[in-house]
Amino acid sequence: MNTSNDTDLVNQVTVILVTYHSAHCLDALDALLAHCPHVVISDNGSGDDTPALARARWPQATVLEHGRNLGFGAANNRAIAATRTPLALLVNPDCEVTPEGLRELVRVANDMPEAAIVAPQLEGAPGKPDVNYRWPSTAWKSRGPGADGPACVGFVVGAAMLFRLSRFEGVGFFDERFFLYYEDDDLCLRLFQNHRPIVVWPGVAAVHRARGSVKGKTPWKSEYLRGYHHAQSKLIYTAKHRSHAQARSQRWSVLLGTTVALPLRAIAWSPRLLARMAGRWMGLVRWRLRD
Repeated sequence: MNTSNDTDLVNQVTVILVTYHSAHCLDALDALLAHCPHVVISDNGSGDDTPALARARWPQATVLEHGRNLGFGAANNRAIAATRTPLALLVNPDCEVTPEGLRELVRVANDMPEAAIVAPQLEGAPGKPDVNYRWPSTAWKSRGPGADGPACVGFVVGAAMLFRLSRFEGVGFFDERFFLYYEDDDLCLRLFQNHRPIVVWPGVAAVHRARGSVKGKTPWKSEYLRGYHHAQSKLIYTAKHRSHAQARSQRWSVLLGTTVALPLRAIAWSPRLLARMAGRWMGLVRWRLRD
């Protein structure tokens, strides 16, 4: 084991986590963060003592307390601004990356310095890979099986992404108009349009327990907000990368479908799905086109 080389690799990267009522995730994160000298935790106003618990567990970490929910992209931007290493691993609290997996991603990034993003293979459960990558939906539809080797792609899911920060010059990081959802679609598309490679590396797996980052006291409210922000962000993305006319048309089409489906969902009685659908409806109603 080359301990010196391992230390050099982790010294090149800052691990960034955006937290929001994420105290229940800290135990699983310790397997990675205990080995990382550079950590930034960007907390969006957690009410479960996440910042204090994180400081006690990882004294080397910089903990940014925003006091309110800035949104996923904005909180990541604040953490990136506090990063002093050339690389940054953005990882969701519900995503598990091993120390060796992180070192391998850094090795790959060093071998491919032109790449803006290197991403691991996400797994819904150990040994069960998801297809967390594709070409930009605005360009053409992706087809075929998942990658069985390194691949240059047009989009990767934002749950785990290693950034080479210098490759974002002239492109920028997250567009803060996206409060939640589609901020990774937007960022990857801008990188793709500016010929900044995005590489998926299936040799490194990261277990992503989707929608496990937040564990608040009001799960119905969380589902409502997921629906609300997903609807808003989808329209923001369409207006930005397609056209204002398409965004307006999409809004009315989805609003009509949701209005018809809401009573049926109430009859079927799934509180979680009903709350999410109600949030989607309100997000569509309240959306206003902005340049």
